[in-house]
Amino acid sequence: MTHFLITDENPEGSRLEDVLDRVRGDIIKRAVLIVDDDRPEARKVLSNNVQIMSMLSECIALAEENTLILTKAFGPSRPGQPRIGTG
Repeated sequence: MTHFLITDENPEGSRLEDVLDRVRGDIIKRAVLIVDDDRPEARKVLSNNVQIMSMLSECIALAEENTLILTKAFGPSRPGQPRIGTG
């Protein structure tokens, strides 16, 4: 069973791109808190977070592409009916 993503066992879950977008948003909020901190540790953490946000943006785009591919090929997701793979 997944903890975050939509499945038959977790119908209240989220799409992957939505989870990643929320994580990216949280990182942005944290980055704002340290943007004016000139200590080397803060600079490094901010730099790392910028890289992580960029990677998350790429992952969000890939997840959105997957959703578009699946919807175009098999229609909208329906409970109990996996669009690909086995249930």
